[in-house]
Amino acid sequence: MSFSGFTGEALRFLFENRMNNSKEWYDSHKPDYKKYVYNPFMELIKELIPAIIEIDNQIITIPYKLISRIRRDTRFTKDKTLYRDNVWIVFLRDKSAMSTSPCFWFELNQKGSSYGVGFYGAETKSMANMREMIINRHPLFLNALACYESQNQFVIGGDMYKRSKFQDQPENLKLWLDRKNIYFESVQNNFQLAFSKELPEVLKQGFLQLKPIYDFLCMVEAYGG
Repeated sequence: MSFSGFTGEALRFLFENRMNNSKEWYDSHKPDYKKYVYNPFMELIKELIPAIIEIDNQIITIPYKLISRIRRDTRFTKDKTLYRDNVWIVFLRDKSAMSTSPCFWFELNQKGSSYGVGFYGAETKSMANMREMIINRHPLFLNALACYESQNQFVIGGDMYKRSKFQDQPENLKLWLDRKNIYFESVQNNFQLAFSKELPEVLKQGFLQLKPIYDFLCMVEAYGG
């Protein structure tokens, strides 16, 4: 089967599952999860894999390893809600470092969807490496900067420091330098894209477009000055 778009049934299941907050309810409705959520995500992943391998053949492409778990880990949070009402896929090299490694993602949530590239939570060392590469005008950064500034689909994100430590740098570089974390995302506050069979092609084009930024972020992790 090929990907034909997500449906309202997927959103309805995710919402009701979260509201019922019951393993018994989930277990009795698991066929709906498979039909409306899991299987479409698996089909989407399979269509994206060739483009992902073209970007970086070190990225994990085993489909079932890429989709988020529907059950939340509540061990270290005050929110004991058992299930989430959003689902995402993440493409990266090392799943054990999912929170701190550069990755591509697509997320379906109750407001719409989003996709892009970046860190979920970059390590302090990685951000320090990034700033050094920017200040030194590393060629990979210049490629990433040109990539970002030549488009209007993806917006730079990540919490910023209240006061810039780089007053001598150009304003467009401060957008990168003054962040505690960094990612580049396209947000859809509707379901037109997520419900479309064209979603895989849109994601492929977007991820390929972001490759210079991804290459830069990978080097950020390995940079030694």
